[in-house]
Amino acid sequence: MQAKVQWMGPGQMSFVASADSGHALVMDGAAEIGGQNLGPRPMEMFLMGLGGCSSIDVVLILQKSRQDVQGCAVEIRAERAEIDPKVFTSIHLHFTVTGRDLDPKRVDHAIRLSAEKYCSASIMLGKTATITHDFEIRPPD
Repeated sequence: MQAKVQWMGPGQMSFVASADSGHALVMDGAAEIGGQNLGPRPMEMFLMGLGGCSSIDVVLILQKSRQDVQGCAVEIRAERAEIDPKVFTSIHLHFTVTGRDLDPKRVDHAIRLSAEKYCSASIMLGKTATITHDFEIRPPD
């Protein structure tokens, strides 16, 4: 796996990041350091990556356990250290899983498997942060 991050030039704090898959996105710094709000902050990308990694696991695990999962969203709240390096110290993921007749035990199991075994992002971030999870189940609309 490889990635490239390239500064967009003087007068800004924006960067274009590209990956092996051919996808690219813009990241930007905060306004106080010259950012122009053109994209997410790099540390926000960590949280989004964690949410994506965990959500993929949860959906796949539920599908394999024959649950009628129709939606999955995760809201993530994080705290960072006050001094440099400002690593994440606590992260909470709140999953909202939508589907018909979902078994709460299977949803809980899927989230735990992701956190403890499959999600590389969760396991890496867990080295510096306390990561907690909860969930709610909603019927489809």
